[in-house]
Amino acid sequence: MAGPPKKEGPRTNERITEDRVRLIGADGENHGEVSIEDAMAIAADEGLDLVEISPNAKPPVCKVLDYGKFKYEAQKKANAARKSQKIQDVKEIKMRPGIDVHDYDVKMKKVRQFIDNGDKVKISIRFRGREMAHQELGMQVLDRVTNDMDSLAKTEARPKVEGRQMIMILSPR
Repeated sequence: MAGPPKKEGPRTNERITEDRVRLIGADGENHGEVSIEDAMAIAADEGLDLVEISPNAKPPVCKVLDYGKFKYEAQKKANAARKSQKIQDVKEIKMRPGIDVHDYDVKMKKVRQFIDNGDKVKISIRFRGREMAHQELGMQVLDRVTNDMDSLAKTEARPKVEGRQMIMILSPR
C-alpha cells in the first residue's frame, strides 16, 4: 500500500521542513533570514499563509501571501498560456497523377487556405493499376505544387513513394 497522496505545488505553512528561511513579507519587503517559527508567526499575524517560493535556494525563499489567491492566479496564467498556444494540424489533400486543371486549382485553393490557417499540408498522389509504371507524372504534379506554393509554404518533406502513393509535406513559411 502506498502512503498518503503527495500534494502538488509549493510547500506551505507546516509542510516547510527547513529551520531557517529567507522571508519576503506580504508587501514585498525583504525580512532577511529568519527562523521558521518567526516566519510562521509573521504569516499568522497577517492572517495569511507562508509559501515556499524557491525551495532549492540556501536558505529557501518563503513569502507571506494568500495561498488560495496564489493558486487561482497560477491556474489563470496556465489557462491563458494554453489558450494562446496554436496547435498545428496536418491536413491532407489527395490528388491523382492525371489531375485536370480545374480540379488542381480547386485543391490548391484549399491548400492555400490550410497554409494561411497555420496548418501543415500533406499532399498525396494515389497511383492505381498501371499508373505505378509512370511515377514521373506524380512527381510532375508535386513539382507543380511546390512551384505554386513557393511564396507561402516551404517543403518540409520532399516527395517520397510509400506503397501505391507519393507523399510530400508543406509547412507555412
